[in-house]
Amino acid sequence: MYKSLLIFRLVWFGGILLLQGCAAQSQLIENELQTVTKENLRYYLYYPKGYEANEDSEYGILLFLHGGGEAGGNLEQIKENGPPKLLVEGKQFPFLVLAPQNPHEKKWWNTEAVVQLLDSVIETNRVDKNRIYLTGLSRGGNAAWELATQYPDKFAALAVVCGMAPLPYAHWIDKEMPIWVFHGAKDDVIQVSESDEMVAKLKKMGYQVKYTRYPNVGHNAWEKAYTTESLYTWFAQQKRVN
Repeated sequence: MYKSLLIFRLVWFGGILLLQGCAAQSQLIENELQTVTKENLRYYLYYPKGYEANEDSEYGILLFLHGGGEAGGNLEQIKENGPPKLLVEGKQFPFLVLAPQNPHEKKWWNTEAVVQLLDSVIETNRVDKNRIYLTGLSRGGNAAWELATQYPDKFAALAVVCGMAPLPYAHWIDKEMPIWVFHGAKDDVIQVSESDEMVAKLKKMGYQVKYTRYPNVGHNAWEKAYTTESLYTWFAQQKRVN
C-alpha cells in the first residue's frame, strides 16, 4: 500500500511565519483486474412448427425481455404478458422465441448475461444471425434500448413497449435497423415523453421509426402492442444486410 507522506516546512511570507504541507510522494499506481460477471438466467425457448423436420433451414429468433412484474424466481410469471402469453394461448410464430427471466425483482437486466445466453442459443440451434429480433416491455424495454445501443451490429429489428429511452445515446443505434415504439399517452409509471422525445430524435437523424402512441392507455400498453398481428409480420420481414 502506497501512502502519501506529508512534510511540513516553515515559510517566511510578509513578516509572517507560515506552516505549509507538501506531499513528498503522490503517485497514480497502474494496475489491472479481470472481472467475471455471473448470472443464473432461467428461460423459455420456443421452436416454430416444422423446425425439426426442416433440418437444412435456418430461422430467425425473437429475444423478448419482460417487465419488472415478472422478475424474480418464478419462471411461470413470464407467461403473463407478451409473446410467451400468446404462445400459451396457442399462437405460433415463424421464428424461435427466447424469453429469459430477470432473477432480481429490484435490479435492472444484466444485459451482458442476456447476450451471453442469446449467443449460446444461437450457436446451438439453426438460427440465421442476420435475423435476430429484439423486443421488451417496461423494464425490459429499457434493456432493449440498452442492447440496441451497446450491440448495434447484432439485431435486425427492435420493438420497444413503454420503456425508458437513452436519449443522449440514440445515435449509437444502427441507423439501418428498423424500430417500432409503443407507448400509452396516460402512462404514469414511465412517462410517454420518454418515447416521444426518443422517436423525435431518431426521426430527425433519419432513422426508420414507427410510433404507435395509444391515446387512452396507461402503463399496460403491452396488452395492445403484443396483440398487434402486424408486429410479428413486420419482424419476420426484417433481415440485416452486412
